[in-house]
Amino acid sequence: MEQSYISRTSGIKAKDKIGYAMGDLASCLVFGLTQSVLNKYYTDVLEISVLSVMIMTIVARIWDAVNDPIWGRLIDGAKPGKDGRYRRWIKIFAIPVALAAVLMFLDVRGFGAGGRLAWIYVTYIFFGMLYTCINIPYGSLAQVITSDDKERSALSVFRSIGSTFGAMPAMVLASICYVKLADGTRQMSQSKVLIGAAAIAVLSVIAYMLCYAWTKERVESKPAPRQKGETMRVIKILVKSRPFMAVSLASMLFLAAQMFGQGYNTYLFHHYFGKPGLTMLPTVFQYLPVAVVMFFATKLGNKFGRREVCSYGILVAAAFYILLFVLALFGVTSVWLYLAACLMSGIGTAFIFLLIWALATDAIDYNKVTYGLNDEATSYAFYSFMRKLGQTVATVLINVPLLKIGYNGSELKTEGLSAEALKSMYNSSVMIPAILFLLVFIILRFVYPLGKKQIAELQVKKEEVLGRQA
Repeated sequence: MEQSYISRTSGIKAKDKIGYAMGDLASCLVFGLTQSVLNKYYTDVLEISVLSVMIMTIVARIWDAVNDPIWGRLIDGAKPGKDGRYRRWIKIFAIPVALAAVLMFLDVRGFGAGGRLAWIYVTYIFFGMLYTCINIPYGSLAQVITSDDKERSALSVFRSIGSTFGAMPAMVLASICYVKLADGTRQMSQSKVLIGAAAIAVLSVIAYMLCYAWTKERVESKPAPRQKGETMRVIKILVKSRPFMAVSLASMLFLAAQMFGQGYNTYLFHHYFGKPGLTMLPTVFQYLPVAVVMFFATKLGNKFGRREVCSYGILVAAAFYILLFVLALFGVTSVWLYLAACLMSGIGTAFIFLLIWALATDAIDYNKVTYGLNDEATSYAFYSFMRKLGQTVATVLINVPLLKIGYNGSELKTEGLSAEALKSMYNSSVMIPAILFLLVFIILRFVYPLGKKQIAELQVKKEEVLGRQA
């Protein structure tokens, strides 16, 4: 009996899963620097105002709106090489991305205010462009490693595991990169940050090369036609695709919540709790449940539906942050209570953290079957841009509360903050994630239409469509 198309283009090995995980481990090593370290480095070391940092990230996203679709179209239109359609780009850009990450942390304190501002614009945008060059083909790689939705779900889990380990070094760096000043206060050290960033960049290159070596492209994917107006046609389809836009918005808001926590906690633990050395613990506590949930996330997603377990999990996470806010109204706050809530909320976020990429590939499959859209790289470029918007949302949400309490970089000391300012800082730290998580729940549960039943129907349609194209 002739094998079905999905059977012929599936059958991934453990090597594929680990190799694919290495790709996001590498990306999160360097991207984690922008999440956990960069904002405070700009404000405290380079003495850039929080308003200037916000404006810079908005300008960078405006450029990404142009750059990301262009790069996606270039990849979709390129002929596959001897090492596949997407893997080769990982090999080409691994070292440039690592070098660009280190450039952001070079010592430019000797520059004038205008020079420092120009430096962060150039290096931040340059890093973002190179990161796009490697992240879009890496994200598209899942579409050609296997066509089976259950195997893609497993790849999503392994990718998320890779990102968990990849984010850790930057969080450790954010906790240990301080020096004690003569007056007893602690300040971020430029030299420690630079050395840490360089070490992290080297590790990212090694992980990218392992991703290239250990993955295999099984699904043949033809170059997209290069026709005038084709890019706009594809973008219009993506915008009107309900599953794709819903998962893009949910992913954007979830990433914003993650990045807000990792960035804002450097300020919260420094000034509110007075324990900068514990900065990495909230994120560590949120990631700990992943080590348990990863063993049954795929099974639960297949049994009850990926949409269902992700949406109700994020609702649980929101509830614990709301609980922290309610307790604060009665004067009940402590660093250990905060960390306990992070651990419990991490149980809820673990599902979407592990399965969000499977939701995205389901949406891309939907577009392939419903609209005949075979432009995986352009689709992922749009999805990647939406996630970058989440980074901008996080930067704004980090810096607006700091502006509200008059944060002035390294000049601000804990004793200089009023009780009201400290209270405002704590409230922002718990209510902003709660609101973002609630929005993600609403989008996944009531807007994203691909539940368990719809995914089963989609697999049947995909077999029919792709079987004819093969």
